[in-house]
Amino acid sequence: MTIRPIVRYPDPRLALPAEPVSMFDDALRELAADLLETMHAAPGIGITAPHIGVALRVVVLELDKSEGPRTYVNPEIIRASGEMILHKEGSVSMPGVNDEVERHARLRIRYQDTDGNMHTEESDGLRAVCHQHEIDQLDGVFWIRRLSRLKRERLIKRFEKLSRG
Repeated sequence: MTIRPIVRYPDPRLALPAEPVSMFDDALRELAADLLETMHAAPGIGITAPHIGVALRVVVLELDKSEGPRTYVNPEIIRASGEMILHKEGSVSMPGVNDEVERHARLRIRYQDTDGNMHTEESDGLRAVCHQHEIDQLDGVFWIRRLSRLKRERLIKRFEKLSRG
């Protein structure tokens, strides 16, 4: 397992859609392990392959240490509730800043594991927020695009100031 460099905002690779995974092999399992190590080092609770410059549809989440990490390959939302919630979000690619984003309260997603087996999962609350946030990233939609223009511009200025030290 290797801690990989994280792609920082505004790197244009964060705005590109990731490619579906078609090879379920040791290289994929190694990528998932590297994502987990990198996420822990960041620190964060979720990370995608595009966050480390790999344009593949792979997500690793670890929301609860007792449950352990989960890897989602080629995840997609198949149902979303009409009910919406606000949750504070941030990104390993834009450390030090966060803001509230409106997301669906409950979801059903379909995904594959690192062996290629298909699964569905129901989620709500923080897990549903994380699924939407990371699937957006796989689609090339960086989380701040979900904010109003004014909030986004203020957040970018704050991040630039933090980055300058």
